[in-house]
Amino acid sequence: MLGTKDYVLADLINNETYLSGEKISTKLNISRAAINTAVKTLRADGYVIDSSTNKGYKLTEHPDKLNAGELLALLPEERLENVICIDSVASTNKIAKDLCYDGAPAGTVVLANHQSAGKGRLGRSFISPPDTGIYFSYLLRPSVAPDQMSSISTVTAWTAVAVANAIENACGIRPEIKWVNDVLVNSMKVCGILTEMFVETESGLITGIVVGIGINVNQKQSDFPPELQEIASSLSAQDGGTKFSRARIVAELIKEMDILASVWPNNSSEYLAMYRSSCVTIGKEVDVVSVHTDSKDNARRGVAVAINEDFSIKVRFNDGHEENLSSGEVRVRGLYGYS
Repeated sequence: MLGTKDYVLADLINNETYLSGEKISTKLNISRAAINTAVKTLRADGYVIDSSTNKGYKLTEHPDKLNAGELLALLPEERLENVICIDSVASTNKIAKDLCYDGAPAGTVVLANHQSAGKGRLGRSFISPPDTGIYFSYLLRPSVAPDQMSSISTVTAWTAVAVANAIENACGIRPEIKWVNDVLVNSMKVCGILTEMFVETESGLITGIVVGIGINVNQKQSDFPPELQEIASSLSAQDGGTKFSRARIVAELIKEMDILASVWPNNSSEYLAMYRSSCVTIGKEVDVVSVHTDSKDNARRGVAVAINEDFSIKVRFNDGHEENLSSGEVRVRGLYGYS
């Protein structure tokens, strides 16, 4: 729920000059005392706000925060009704799943500044330090019949396109995609996506899909554990140390996910074209590895030939036969230090 400080912050962000207390009071229909209290709270949160008896208030230093007021400066107020901002949580997907079971509407977003137990694909952990990344879950409630279940696998691929679009819109960087759901900048992973589906046992109907998105934004390369420094990076580290607004990326991500939710799965050709143009896997030598082992000994080597219309990947193996893979682990030789 939006509070007074959120409205005051949004007004200050959207005004480059001084904003009088009277003007804020009239616009928000609140007292000058309430405004003064909100300003004090924002200052305690790290915002530097200059105040002048004759001029009013001006935001002079803007820390990189993820909160409702930051998003209110970028998105319509009504869109924020279903956006939940949390400072720290075990997992945004876990919160979103609970909300799904409780009947939360489609488009509900759970956003956190930090995760203590972030989760990636295949049961892996997703490192989620505070104040530098985006940890985001989006609830879809698709009208998909049981005989259309195969289309569910495309949600992850569509989301990779949505993330790439959001990053490009907010940061001016066009990421690439490694099949199926790694978002890369300069061949380094900056985003992971985890999609979880919920089906009603009796009817077989899909009751919800939670899409979890973790984006590394402002970490330094040295912030990553040694074992990940050849694999993972952040937008900032790959752009010469530029500090990006996480709130702006989140706002663009909400817009892109709202578009996705409004057209999926019926506008596949547009997303397929963007996915294919961004995919770094095609044409590369790959190893297909069982999801139950990390051993190279069980890998099957081949070349990634194409992304099919259902977003599966066609691999031509070294013995000459081809397979279409819709799930599993496909490792690209020469990427992430894999040889």
